[in-house]
Amino acid sequence: MVAVNKLYSVTELAAELKVTPRALRFYEDKGLIVPQRAGKTRVYTHRDRGRIILILRGKRLGFSLREIAEWLDLYDQDPGQVEQMRLTLSKTRKRIKALEARQRDLEETLQELRGIETAVEDFLKSKGADAEAAE
Repeated sequence: MVAVNKLYSVTELAAELKVTPRALRFYEDKGLIVPQRAGKTRVYTHRDRGRIILILRGKRLGFSLREIAEWLDLYDQDPGQVEQMRLTLSKTRKRIKALEARQRDLEETLQELRGIETAVEDFLKSKGADAEAAE
């Protein structure tokens, strides 16, 4: 379990979340996180850690940083999280549709490539050539 009042250095948090310190600074430059300062040193709170986890999840799911920022901003503005959840649902549905369309396109492309593969293998066999040598 993570302590809520723990502060993290750039190096600690980057190592824990398996990102580079540069990535943390990038998210800071984009206004997605606002670390505190201890002198000139950046320190990250449990809240910053949670926001970074959400950022990384959003990126992994294919959302843009703009979309992630919009979602995080709603979290701050809407303590009940109703608007945030509505936005999440809308964005999730759009992402699912886009991925399903991409999946259909990929299946069509794979089917076409498999047809070409079979035709070329058949051609090579008819010429007595070894199709496996092409790999």
